Amino acid sequence: MAIEIERKFLVRDPSWQTAVTDRITIRQGYLATGHNATVRVRIGNERATLTIKSGGVGMARAEYEYEIPVGDAGQMLDTLALRPLIEKTRHRLRVAGHLWEIDVFAGDNAGLIVAEIELESPDEVFAEPQWLGAEITGDARYYNSSLIEHPFGSWAKD
Repeated sequence: MAIEIERKFLVRDPSWQTAVTDRITIRQGYLATGHNATVRVRIGNERATLTIKSGGVGMARAEYEYEIPVGDAGQMLDTLALRPLIEKTRHRLRVAGHLWEIDVFAGDNAGLIVAEIELESPDEVFAEPQWLGAEITGDARYYNSSLIEHPFGSWAKD
C-alpha cells in the first residue's frame, strides 16, 4: 500500500516565484468522493493519471496512482467528473533539499494558493520558507475534492 505523507500551507506572499524550477497546468476532476475514498482523474503536461485516495483528514493517507491514456482521461473529465473541475497551475521549487509544490488555482477556486510538501515520515523536520503561511493540513475545506463542492470563490458569500 502506498502512503502519502503531505503537509499543506497557505502562501503568505509571492516571493516563492523567483525560485520556481518548473510548472505544469493541471485539469482534474473527481469521479467519486466519499468518506472512505476519492477517485480522481488528472491531466497535466500530456500525461494523465487515475488516483484513488483514502478518505479521512490529516497528513497521511493511502494513495494509488495509475497512468491512463490522455484521451480516456479527457473523456472522463468531460462526461463523468463532478463539477466544477479543478483548474490550477502547479509550480515546483526546492527549499533546503525538499521539493515544494505550489498550486495557484483558477476558475471557481481563483485566489487560492496552496503550498504542499511530501515527507518521508510525519515527524520529518523541514525548513519553513518565509513565504509560508498558516498550516491547513487538517482542514478538509482545502482538499481538492472539497473544493468542487464548496469552491473557494464562494467562501466569502457563505
